[in-house]
Amino acid sequence: MATLVDKGVAAVSLAAYERDPTAFSQELGDSFKRYGFAVVADHGIPADLIARAENAAKAFFALPVEVKAQYHIPGTGGARGYTPFGIETAKDAKAFDLKEFWHVGRELPAGHRFERVMKPNLWPAEIAEFRDTQLELFAAFEEAGRKLLSAVALYLDLPADWFDDKVEDGNSVLRLLHYPPVPQDGPNIRAGAHEDINTITLLLGAEEAGLQLLDTSGEWIAVSPKPGELAINVGDMLQRLTNNVLRSTTHRVLNPAPERRGYSRYSMPFFLHFRPDFLIETLPSCISADRPDLYPDPITADDYLWQRLREIKLV
Repeated sequence: MATLVDKGVAAVSLAAYERDPTAFSQELGDSFKRYGFAVVADHGIPADLIARAENAAKAFFALPVEVKAQYHIPGTGGARGYTPFGIETAKDAKAFDLKEFWHVGRELPAGHRFERVMKPNLWPAEIAEFRDTQLELFAAFEEAGRKLLSAVALYLDLPADWFDDKVEDGNSVLRLLHYPPVPQDGPNIRAGAHEDINTITLLLGAEEAGLQLLDTSGEWIAVSPKPGELAINVGDMLQRLTNNVLRSTTHRVLNPAPERRGYSRYSMPFFLHFRPDFLIETLPSCISADRPDLYPDPITADDYLWQRLREIKLV
């Protein structure tokens, strides 16, 4: 059975999926339905890979500002490379987030059909192991995400492989995040209240305090995975697909307590996306007399992505 983290977010072991797919899917799906979040252990991403990826990210963020700035490409929505401190702003917020980040996307062969919408990666020449390590982590995240989506499919009474072709060559992004020390109180926080755009998010590094979700009661609830565990949450695309059966929950990252203000916070979220041309259309099984279709107008995953990027001021 699932244990409870804080006030009810399920903590489950992905290894249990192999033993009893139905039970695991029920635990995961119920937590997504109620909270939009779950915590997952035994996810299969090697601890040494996580450590190598984090060390490479820290080495990049420690570079001088003028060096990092060479890898920022304005007008691309931060899709690849570096996004400097002070740019991303939560939807409807006035104060920017206190963070900088690097995006790694899918490596596509020349002439791929999605080459137009999925730009090539940038790689910092200053960090020798950066490229290979982050691509290895990207692949490991993707494998864990596919298993989790298989469980989501079972929960929705769909075939276990229903999502496979929908996320094949998806526009997924690995984000390497650095929240610098916070010298004093102010209107800005590390990440303002927001929902994720994508299908599901897999987050490493949330064991440092600050991540909170907004419950339906209006109460903020801490999400506190143990070291090495993943915090998983539903994104807006999956919420739209399921007609809000699975919740894309508002969440934020608060500034640290005074005794932790001098420390940086690092995390590595993986935003798993549908393929760009996938038409997000409400699942018929998620429509009923009591739950009319909230999203009667289908939209492609790529069109929806750009619509949301404009809202958060990345384009």
